[in-house]
Amino acid sequence: MTTGSTRLSKPARREQLLDTAMTIVRAHGTDSLTLLSLAEAAGVSRPIVYDHFGTRPGLLIALYRRLDERHRAVLAQALRHAPAVPREIARVLSAAYFACATDMPEWTAVSAALKGNPEVEAVERELLDGYTDLMATALRPYAGLTQEALRLRCAGALGAAEAIAAELNRGRATAAEAVAALTDLILGGIDTGARD
Repeated sequence: MTTGSTRLSKPARREQLLDTAMTIVRAHGTDSLTLLSLAEAAGVSRPIVYDHFGTRPGLLIALYRRLDERHRAVLAQALRHAPAVPREIARVLSAAYFACATDMPEWTAVSAALKGNPEVEAVERELLDGYTDLMATALRPYAGLTQEALRLRCAGALGAAEAIAAELNRGRATAAEAVAALTDLILGGIDTGARD
């Protein structure tokens, strides 16, 4: 347990609370995460937690955004180190998509806990739009398409990725098969003519 006796700036306190919330989710699942349980685990008063998140959905949305930011940072790093050929860029995008579920199990738990919450639809759309843009930007140098057509194909590839992830979660595909399938779909969608 972290003690709340240290006076932190508001941004530092928020990060501390999100770290503590992530620890609770990892150890006990999202059902155990409430504003009260977070305050107790972080060693702070309830008003401090309410001031940062307002409601339990507000806390879960903050966790969801944080996980998305971490995922994008890992993906951006991988793209910087990937060979500049279409197949490798598509493979990195594919591997990162499926690694999100395996490397960040909290993502699935937090996402499931938010299902049915009307506030979440706008957040999910915003994050999906951002991911689609990131993907289109990475593929832009290799695509013989307009920006609009490329973005639409990236949106389609992400829909396919979700369906493949469902197969992966059901044990009907391995991670390697999922990555290979999505990589091929991405390459087929960008019309490069090259299969490096």
